[in-house]
Amino acid sequence: MSAPSEFSTLMLAVLSILIVATAIAQLLKRKMGADNDVIENLIARINAWWGMVALLALAMLGGKAGVVILFALLSFAGLREFLTLTAKRRADHWALVISFFVILPVQYLLIWDDWYGMYSIFIPVYAFLFLPIIAALRGDTDGYLSRVAETQWGLMICVFAASHVPALLSLNIPGYEGKNVLLVAFLVVVVQLSDVLQYVWGKLMGKRKIAPRLSPSKTWEGFVGGVASACLVGAGLWWLTPFTPLEAAGMALVITLMGFFGGLVMSAIKRDKGVKDWGHLIAGHGGFIDRLDSVVFSAPIFFHLTRYFWSV
Repeated sequence: MSAPSEFSTLMLAVLSILIVATAIAQLLKRKMGADNDVIENLIARINAWWGMVALLALAMLGGKAGVVILFALLSFAGLREFLTLTAKRRADHWALVISFFVILPVQYLLIWDDWYGMYSIFIPVYAFLFLPIIAALRGDTDGYLSRVAETQWGLMICVFAASHVPALLSLNIPGYEGKNVLLVAFLVVVVQLSDVLQYVWGKLMGKRKIAPRLSPSKTWEGFVGGVASACLVGAGLWWLTPFTPLEAAGMALVITLMGFFGGLVMSAIKRDKGVKDWGHLIAGHGGFIDRLDSVVFSAPIFFHLTRYFWSV
């Protein structure tokens, strides 16, 4: 089966799920009333998923250019959300300008150029060392360490980690030529579906909270049920990947665990900043980071495991 036909099959399955979910939500709305907050939130989430699936599908149909451009734009939006919640002073102006308009585009240009030796260290080494120098030259030492660290964290999470999704397109996997975009689909579908399934299992059976101060809605029952279900889905989607069904299940386990921990880490940062969501641009979902947190934590691990064991 070729990449286009495999992608078409996947999209047909996703669209079928969304159609069924939309129909169920509308039936629940008629039964429970239009003023039910839970149902309205569910409908808003499903509507948002329609938009996100359409956007991702268009990007993937555009091939490498579409995926790189999409994630560059998502990184820009995510970095803006992240740094909006941080404390900044006039002395940080040039560091912020360089972060948005030099470091971010250069990282994605390196991804586009398949220069692994540079994009794998550009932000962790060069940006990490030079951004503090730029801020220090301004001479403002009030809150210097926290200001610099927050900018570096934003770049690592929103740009460096996120850029590993389009970096999957650069992997050279024998017998898998021309299909790398399906790795992006596997990663995003499994991780995002795990989030949804953890929410569903938590609502159905959740009793024991994992970290009530960080994320009150996360329960052990939801976590176990969601991760186990996502692993089964990952195994069922092995045909999208160069993995065997067992390997696909193992990779699904790794990325869903990383996605879960990513959600906890980003929730801890939100609680520290005293906010519920990173933003309000996506109805029912919050901001871009609220949807990207699990993907960005899982993407680098998924990329390097695939590169080490399957790429040449």
